Amino acid sequence: MTKDELIGIVSGEVKGLATHFVSNDYTQAANDAERETGFSFPVTNGDAIVWLKRRTKRHLFYMLASESAYKFKFEQINLQHRFQHLFKLVETEDAAFAEAAEDLILADGTAAQMFGHKIDAGFSQDQFGRDTTYEYDNLVAIHPLESE
Repeated sequence: MTKDELIGIVSGEVKGLATHFVSNDYTQAANDAERETGFSFPVTNGDAIVWLKRRTKRHLFYMLASESAYKFKFEQINLQHRFQHLFKLVETEDAAFAEAAEDLILADGTAAQMFGHKIDAGFSQDQFGRDTTYEYDNLVAIHPLESE
């Protein structure tokens, strides 16, 4: 999925709210989602597509809430309700993303990324017991390797 395809899908999904956005808003929201998730376009992974779409919509909702901040009607308290609903959507999306980010990191990670490395001290001896610690070809053992 390319960025333009994502913008087309998201603009169709926000339906009635689409009149409050210009094309640059969609591009900016998609760029923010891309930076936030670490995925880059074009995207083929299903999880990446879902989260790029959801985070793009989240950024659009935040833009809409920010834009509405200056509008206030004293007798009608609809501003309060507008903010409650928009920020509730933003909070819900943030909570869902935080939970999924942990799952995605653990699902894609190798043993070394999930549990860290064990780096030996570097002291070594050859088969005759001679100290080879400071020799040029002495390699420090690091486990687990990416191949393990």
